[in-house]
Amino acid sequence: MQHSTEVKTAVFDLAVIGSGPGGHEAALRAAKAGMKVCLIEKGALGGVCVNWGCIPTKALLRSAEVLELCSRAGTFGIIAASPVFDLGAAVKRSRNVVSKLSKGISFTLGRAGVEIIQGEAVFRSPREVAVIRDGELAVSVHAEQTIIAAGGRLRELPGLEPDGERVITSKEALALKAVPSSMIILGGGAVGVEMAWFYAKAGSAVTLVEMMPRLLPLEDEEISLVLQRSFEKAGIRVLTGAKLGNVSRKVDGVSADVVAEGHEPQTVTAELLLVAVGVTGNTERLGLDLAGVEISRGFIVTDGFCRTSADNIFAIGDVRGGMLLAHKASAEAAIAVKALCGSTPEPLDEALIPRCVYAEPSVSSIGFTEKEAGEKGFSVMAGRSMFAASGKANAYGSLEGLVKLVFNSGDGRLLGAHVVGHGSVELIGELTLAMTLGVTAMQLSSTVHAHPTLSETIREAAENALGH
Repeated sequence: MQHSTEVKTAVFDLAVIGSGPGGHEAALRAAKAGMKVCLIEKGALGGVCVNWGCIPTKALLRSAEVLELCSRAGTFGIIAASPVFDLGAAVKRSRNVVSKLSKGISFTLGRAGVEIIQGEAVFRSPREVAVIRDGELAVSVHAEQTIIAAGGRLRELPGLEPDGERVITSKEALALKAVPSSMIILGGGAVGVEMAWFYAKAGSAVTLVEMMPRLLPLEDEEISLVLQRSFEKAGIRVLTGAKLGNVSRKVDGVSADVVAEGHEPQTVTAELLLVAVGVTGNTERLGLDLAGVEISRGFIVTDGFCRTSADNIFAIGDVRGGMLLAHKASAEAAIAVKALCGSTPEPLDEALIPRCVYAEPSVSSIGFTEKEAGEKGFSVMAGRSMFAASGKANAYGSLEGLVKLVFNSGDGRLLGAHVVGHGSVELIGELTLAMTLGVTAMQLSSTVHAHPTLSETIREAAENALGH
């Protein structure tokens, strides 16, 4: 990693704050456009996504997937001893994956001529950024333009602040030294669902508590219900429409009352409580008031080009709000760099951003749910294809789930796509392209898909919508 410890002042065309998916993408694009760029990062390169989010989570989930497959080896004609899960080895593997990717980012930025400055960025004015290291000013950066890609942090609830021992966040959950005998997980969004599936497969007795009426409450209701049934079948206790109260931390665990409307409170106990209730933007320590950057509800306010209230400062990724997804941050990086270079890019359409949850079965989606499409005034036709009818899914032994496609019955255009099942996250790419190009049910149904593949279910769902 390159450092600039001896430099007290430095002048750049662009300063990028944060090296996550959006930050390092923005720095690379700006450098390629001929700008003199620095990237300021207070932690490890890659940000939360590479170090404590997307990548280590998926590496651990892969370990759980292999364990689950090994436990079913006999059904594939393979006789093997009962598998034993080694959490320490799985965590070590995940950290090795993280290290490799973080080093790759450092190499790529260095090759592009981006100067990496280690430390915490604090605005002194719209064009002056102080970089603090070990509590002292290390570098004073003058930048004509700045992109804030400072990311987000896990939201805390009063009375449920993490202590790293009995009440933890997903960050601590990614580095536990032993599998807890039991775990309560508060939050049925993507993080809570992924952690619940991983630790249930690793051997924990998991209770998953969600305040809304169903898991993944922003997804299509039919998809959420399939996932919930699968979780319950796997032994995960799912409590929806519920809140935690009277949380008590003890030497050997934690207890809490689960309160659901219309039901008597029930007490649940576990070795650990994992709180996964969302993310807020990293805005407090940036000195945004001195930069003239407006914030609202914990996120930086921007226009469609990612420009903030200070016309030379842009914000992308989680710190900007909206969908808190790595690939959204990367897409915003492209928009921001084009805008600061004087172009007029197309604003990002969140309806064209795919969403994925990497449990098993996995969930992926894009666009409107069936209910949302109806509420927006579309005359809807929906088509479904069950994986249980797929030759490839049967060969794989993974029969759970379906593809559900939502079309506008007027012109046949695809409005939304929702998949739950093994491999769903690899199918969403075709559906994202279809949404982006305005593909119709007839076009999807007439596209030849290889056989046998899971992707055939997309064509079959389109045919089902057309009544074929």
